[in-house]
Amino acid sequence: MLDIILALTSAFAKFFESITQMDIIALVALIIIGVIIILLIKLLIMLIPAILLALVVWFFTGSLFWAGITFLVIASLSILKKL
Repeated sequence: MLDIILALTSAFAKFFESITQMDIIALVALIIIGVIIILLIKLLIMLIPAILLALVVWFFTGSLFWAGITFLVIASLSILKKL
């Protein structure tokens, strides 16, 4: 039984010796990029109602000011609803 444990320990040690520092840095960078992409997608999904209402207001009024106000109000309400 001790031989099996030593063999497994040796195999794991050799496996981790083959991983370079550059591989670890690349892995961490890819994980950070993935998390940022997921958060941006969630943010865009949460803001879809605000975007749509702002487009409707802009279509009916032709004013970017009122469309912007609508977007800010609906986006604020959406964020407050999530809290």
